Amino acid sequence: MSSQPPRTRQELYDRIRATSREEVILEDMVRLGFWPARTEQPGDPAEVIHRRNDLMGQLRALTTEQHRLGNLEAMKRELRKRRLVESKRKQQETRERRARERVAKAAAWRERKGKELLFLGRGVSGGLSARETDEARLTRLGLPVLTSPEALAEALGLRVGQLRALCFTRTASTTHHYVRFLLPKKTGGTRLISAPLPRLKAAQAWVLTQVLEKVPVHDAAHGFRPGRSIVTNARPHVGAAVVVNLDLKDFFPSVGYRRVKFAFMRLGYSEATATVLALLCTEPDVDEVELDGRRYYVSQGTRRLPQGAPSSPAITNLLCRRLDARLTGTARALGFVYTRYADDLTFSATGPGPHDPGTLLRRVRWLVKQEDFTPHPDKTRVLRRGRQQEVTGVVVNDKPGVDRQTLKRFRALLHQLDKTGPEGKRWGAGADVLSSAVGYAHFVAMVDPVKGRALELKARELERRYGRRPPPAPPTPPPAATAAPAPEPTPPPVTATEPAPASPEAPKKKWWKLF
Repeated sequence: MSSQPPRTRQELYDRIRATSREEVILEDMVRLGFWPARTEQPGDPAEVIHRRNDLMGQLRALTTEQHRLGNLEAMKRELRKRRLVESKRKQQETRERRARERVAKAAAWRERKGKELLFLGRGVSGGLSARETDEARLTRLGLPVLTSPEALAEALGLRVGQLRALCFTRTASTTHHYVRFLLPKKTGGTRLISAPLPRLKAAQAWVLTQVLEKVPVHDAAHGFRPGRSIVTNARPHVGAAVVVNLDLKDFFPSVGYRRVKFAFMRLGYSEATATVLALLCTEPDVDEVELDGRRYYVSQGTRRLPQGAPSSPAITNLLCRRLDARLTGTARALGFVYTRYADDLTFSATGPGPHDPGTLLRRVRWLVKQEDFTPHPDKTRVLRRGRQQEVTGVVVNDKPGVDRQTLKRFRALLHQLDKTGPEGKRWGAGADVLSSAVGYAHFVAMVDPVKGRALELKARELERRYGRRPPPAPPTPPPAATAAPAPEPTPPPVTATEPAPASPEAPKKKWWKLF
């Protein structure tokens, strides 16, 4: 009960609205002394007034609740409103929780990504979780035991992120790990060379020396092996009655990524490690396009062995082991001897007897196709005893030697250099005639040491006399000096007078012609 009179009319109205008019009058009468305060006597009017006011308040509350309960639509609206507020509260909590989870997941992914190779592009990442390694087989072959791609990165001296950058496969990129250029072929046309940049070349060289060169290959293979050369490849065919030469078409480009991957898996490496090794050693065809002033490298087709990588020749020797074994058996059954230098297959037969090159070629072509290679339709030769027989550029009629006419022209070149100097003279495709002459003299000495020794001395003396001259600057920047040896080493070209055709750049397509 308030003991203070109302100070304003509004305060008086508020008091009446909160209780009742009779109770306000009673309070003022008690405050002014006209009525006694509440007592414990029965029938006290003040108690009656208070009791009536309480009952009236409860009656009003029940009436309000009755009206509320009686209006179903209002109840539905109120229930929907409560549910909406609760739903918004839960949604906000869910958003906040998911945001926290995303941040934590991204942090965990970044941390894991820095330690593991989990994704390397579409179509090549499916086996990165398969890490079962045949350690016993690797140990038996003397190969490094790499139980995971991360162990390979450590062996290469690279961070996981650096190895990922070298292996990652994407459709279009602003960077490329190879320098691509064209070289003229001895027989005409051009050959596309993909020279890896230094970091990738170092990784491929490690794979070559630590893995590929330790795997035994068939004895018939002479290309890209220590202690073997075009001379050792030609020597078994010296003095043969008939020599059969057969080439494989698109030798390096025909070896795809999957074949390389399974070759590493057969050595004992897990699918994850073999995937990374195969990605390091292969590349797709790439077109250079320009769009909005930026250069992009757009991948075309599947990955395959690049011609120019140091690891490519050894991989082909590894993949050709069964082919070499089958061709050796077929040749022996028909009375022939078989050797292979890269994509150059050579068969020869010695002595009397019916030597049937036709039957040999039919069986060889069938076996080559069975091993997923393609015989070149225009590069098959059958050389009999009555004509000059060549094997990988070496004449093999009586002993390993050099073509007589070419040797005669080379001696004439040395004579002209001795008399009038190098001005206006060329040998082969080289821009520096002195360097080309020294190189060809080395080739002759390798094939025929007796004849080559004198030519080497003469060429060296001319080089010292006139000095090595730098080649003229090409119209475009030269490729990086990281190019691997050409995968098909042959003796230097022997055209001494005609200038070599300039090597055109790889053609570039407009971006809209790619799609």
